Amino acid sequence: MNKDVVAVKLRNVLAMDQGHAVFLGNEEKTFVIFVDESVGKAISMSMRGRVQERPMTHDLVGHMMMAFGAKIDRVIINALDGGVYYARIILSAENEVQQRKVVELDARPSDSIALAVAQNAPIFVAREVWEAVDDVGDALEDIQKRGPEDEE
Repeated sequence: MNKDVVAVKLRNVLAMDQGHAVFLGNEEKTFVIFVDESVGKAISMSMRGRVQERPMTHDLVGHMMMAFGAKIDRVIINALDGGVYYARIILSAENEVQQRKVVELDARPSDSIALAVAQNAPIFVAREVWEAVDDVGDALEDIQKRGPEDEE
């Protein structure tokens, strides 16, 4: 991976009044992306290893990818414009019909994160986005010290 991206991990997902806060970061910094409730729940459930009785949309997409011999190689949160994040999903497919094929898709960061977490794929942030976001690591630490939130 080149130096134009920073590796991050999913640090936490917290329910809010309107949606969910998804915290991503590393030892250096943590930032937050706000997502809608359904995707926030999907990310939270994958993070905690929980499975729904019936497949959610992200589960269905993952199952379809697997059926075609495809998997998420990585996700890159590649842009931030006016408070809106953008992302790319890089997936690869290899099966008996074709050699390895790599495809890059435009996607919402929330969907990208949900798929990456479900498939244990790495998440990266473009360096220019990384440098533009505020560090909310202390705020996340304070929230976590107050005790467990209602988990999904």
